[in-house]
Amino acid sequence: MSSKKIALASDHAGFELKEKIKKYLIENGYAVSDFGTDSNASCDYPEFANKLCLAIKEDPEMQGILICGTGIGMSMAANRHKHIRAALCHNEFTARLTRQHNNANVLCMGARTIGEELALETMKVFLSTDFMGDKHERRINMFS
Repeated sequence: MSSKKIALASDHAGFELKEKIKKYLIENGYAVSDFGTDSNASCDYPEFANKLCLAIKEDPEMQGILICGTGIGMSMAANRHKHIRAALCHNEFTARLTRQHNNANVLCMGARTIGEELALETMKVFLSTDFMGDKHERRINMFS
């Protein structure tokens, strides 16, 4: 069982996938903070991305998962925050590399572009992969 802290947020398009991911995380011992939305009623994704990013600023050990229709809007909104390295991932390979090479702290996925099973596998890889450091740390420090 994990005691890792995970922040979740979605818009209306990502609500159902967020709920499935939340259920998995809770069942597997993660401490989950859900920053909304709470239904599939139309809403504005930047509001929820911002809430999650502010929570990670307060607790840098926390990782985040953002879900919208494509994942693009959430990743753009999240990356406006200086302390966030949000990565839009479509599979286990992209999730592994963004953790190893980019030390991403927020996983973004598109509920309309990834199946539920693949989303869960992608999330598992993201949460279990460590940052490699070394030359990658130097490159991340170049982000402005």
